[in-house]
Amino acid sequence: MRICLLTYRGNMYCGGQGVYVYYLAKALSRLGHQVDVMAGPPYPSVPDGVKLHKIEGLNLYETNGLSSLGNPLQLLRPLNFYEVVATRLGMFPEICTFSMRAYMRLRHLVSRERFDVIHDNQTLGYGILLAKGLGVPIVATIHHPIFIDMKADLAQAKRFLSKFKRTKFYSFLVMQHLVAKRMDRIITVSEVSAADTTRIFRLPEDKVRVVPNGIDTGVFKRLNRVEKEPDSIVMVGNTEDRKKGVTFLLQAMQLLRGDVDVRLSIVDRQGDYTKYAPKLVQENGLEDVVTFTGRLSLDELVRRYSVSQVAVTASVYEGFGLPCAEAMSCGTPVVATRAGALPEIVGNDGAGILVPPADPAALAAAIRRLLADEPLRQRMGEAGRKRIEESFSWEIAAKKTLEVYEEVL
Repeated sequence: MRICLLTYRGNMYCGGQGVYVYYLAKALSRLGHQVDVMAGPPYPSVPDGVKLHKIEGLNLYETNGLSSLGNPLQLLRPLNFYEVVATRLGMFPEICTFSMRAYMRLRHLVSRERFDVIHDNQTLGYGILLAKGLGVPIVATIHHPIFIDMKADLAQAKRFLSKFKRTKFYSFLVMQHLVAKRMDRIITVSEVSAADTTRIFRLPEDKVRVVPNGIDTGVFKRLNRVEKEPDSIVMVGNTEDRKKGVTFLLQAMQLLRGDVDVRLSIVDRQGDYTKYAPKLVQENGLEDVVTFTGRLSLDELVRRYSVSQVAVTASVYEGFGLPCAEAMSCGTPVVATRAGALPEIVGNDGAGILVPPADPAALAAAIRRLLADEPLRQRMGEAGRKRIEESFSWEIAAKKTLEVYEEVL
């Protein structure tokens, strides 16, 4: 089968979408299928045997000014002009412009090559709708409805102007709702996400399939001869995303610091892009106990999981929760919330501690319990590793995804 995967941001450092496409492409290719990846900037590295098609884009949220244009005359191109103006107005046009550019590339490719299926990774832009006219079935993955992100943002925005700006940023949701209804099948990555996607997008249940993400257990594993750092905690995630619950984790740190010499490492981008969490750290006087690592390579990330005594996922919602699963795969005990799909990952067989979301006291109590009990950390780390090995494999995910493809052929 020849498969074309679409992702508007391809690099694995952009978050879950880049990780998803990389490992799904790798697993599909290993099963003997021909895989093409069509990605916007920042561009990914792709597995051996997978063909990459780079779709131009301005990536205005991660570049300075209009430096990505190169030649100023490129601003005269309609999609570039729209992307610049819409971004300056506080909107997020990247999804729409990527989809239109991808459609034009697909139209050119399909005229001389044949894809059996197009798989869109939560772009859901108008260009994907146009691609329906190419005569190729289209499957879309919705990791979780972005409406939930908007709801979380608005809940934490205190002023009317802030709420207005966040609502304007999420104006692309209207487009995504229109496009999602016209996809041949929708894949979600958890039972919770499936229920939320069906409800929010008003989709018929027979169109939605659940295919959980996998974890590369050959990469995410406990490193030998690496000593744990005493009273160390790690959080991995985009702290600008209010759903990640960093404010509640930092409140828990305040509760802990009086009786535990605790240290928190936050793995996230640094610089102008990341402002929310550093501001909270400063406001709460936690500079001496919280460290921002910046972006880490894959090897560095595995090492950070391995040296940490506890990994925390404090999210108020997760469609899946890759950092939680990665930590478990590394044998690091986890404290996670009962939010979204996290209970599906952690389970109820001793692989982690689940606490109510948005509850700093419960987070602090669970962290304190683990830091004080080395045998419990050992048992929980082993149980977490076993659960990931048995339940979350990219090979299984690829095979289930192929079953969805077969339904639309």
